[in-house]
Parts: sequence; C-alpha cells; structure tokens
Amino acid sequence: MTKNLNVVVGSDNVFLDLGFPEAQAQNLLLRADLVVHIRKVIDKLGITQAEAAQRTGITQPRMSDLIKGRTHKFTLDALVNVAAQLGYTVKLSLKKVA
Repeated sequence: MTKNLNVVVGSDNVFLDLGFPEAQAQNLLLRADLVVHIRKVIDKLGITQAEAAQRTGITQPRMSDLIKGRTHKFTLDALVNVAAQLGYTVKLSLKKVA
C-alpha cells in the first residue's frame, strides 16, 4: 500500500511554522538559539551545572532549567547576561523581511 506524502516547505523559524505570531516566534527562536549556545559553552568549559550557576550568578535550579531547554523561564536579557558572565558577547543582526 502506498500513500502520497504531502511535503510542506517550512520557514527558517520552527515557531512560526507552528503557528506562533511573528513577533513571538522571533523571540522564541532567539531564546532557543541562545540556550543552545550557552549549553555548548558550558560543555566546552567542562564545568558542572553548579559551577556554571556560580559563575553566572544564578541558582543551580535555574541553571538546570536552562540546561533542560526551558526557554519560557528566561527572558532574552537574562540569557544575554548569562552568556556575558561566561565571557561571551551576543551580537544581533537586523534585516528587512522580504
């Protein structure tokens, strides 16, 4: 038995594809990207969650939320602050939507 597959080409933002409004989808994607990068930095440093929490000035349970990808618990500015405390700069680019 064969079935026809419907292929839908998505955007570069999974949150937009899931139906979130444009502004919210952009915010969610930025937060998710920052969390992924912060997790990679922590892995690269070879430190524990407790050590990462101490370095960044947040509690260990809060760091656990970050490591587990609970992006809804963090604002963009909080994530930028965590990255800065780990010695990284966050850069933002702005482009006109076609």
